[in-house]
Amino acid sequence: MSTGAGTDDGQGRRRWRREEVARAAGVKVRNLRYYQERGLLPPPRREGRIAWYSDDHLTRLRLISDLLGRGYTVHGIGELLDAWEQGGGISQLLGLEREMTRDWVSEEPVTMTRAELRELFGPGATAAHTRRAAELGYVRVDGDRVTYPSRRLLEATVALVRQGMPLGEILDAGEFVQEQAAALADRFVGLFRRHVIGPEGLGPLSATQLDHVREAVAALRPVAGEVVASEFARAMGRRVEAEVAELLRTEQ
Repeated sequence: MSTGAGTDDGQGRRRWRREEVARAAGVKVRNLRYYQERGLLPPPRREGRIAWYSDDHLTRLRLISDLLGRGYTVHGIGELLDAWEQGGGISQLLGLEREMTRDWVSEEPVTMTRAELRELFGPGATAAHTRRAAELGYVRVDGDRVTYPSRRLLEATVALVRQGMPLGEILDAGEFVQEQAAALADRFVGLFRRHVIGPEGLGPLSATQLDHVREAVAALRPVAGEVVASEFARAMGRRVEAEVAELLRTEQ
């Protein structure tokens, strides 16, 4: 099954088929040939009839889309990329994109059959629950196989179900958590964009400034998770304490 996530080339690097890299970059497949013809995108590496694109191709496509969105023409983008390449800046940008996007998610996937899924969750789990979990991104379904991208979330869900919580309400809570997590991510990214990168974006930054951004990403990556985990633990402590106090009052 093609997920658009690329495949490993056997040397720890991702590679992408034409449709996969276009989907990952959010562009139309026909744009790849157009960008190659205009010199914006290097040709892919070919193995027989298969054209393989690399992470660098994906980064260039995202950069091109960003510049088009900011009003640059294709010709202007070509000149800009040429200038960055001649000054060594394009490698800085490609390296920065890899640094900024890697290591945010480190999960162990789990794949099982539908029968194993039913056995794991019991009779309370229905096909409707599986469909909703897929819509929320908690599972991927391929025929009779179901894959959980996160073993930790799977184990947490099973633990809650075994404590008697309805799977539908767990999914409701998961959707709420996703919404809140997205809002938190927007806040952190906004702060980083305004105060570390600056309002003009990456284009005007020198090599030294790009190195500073890369170092800031490495330093701040663990901070966001630590802040959220700490604040959630504090909030849970306060809420549980209040709930216990209320329960004790009602028993008097």
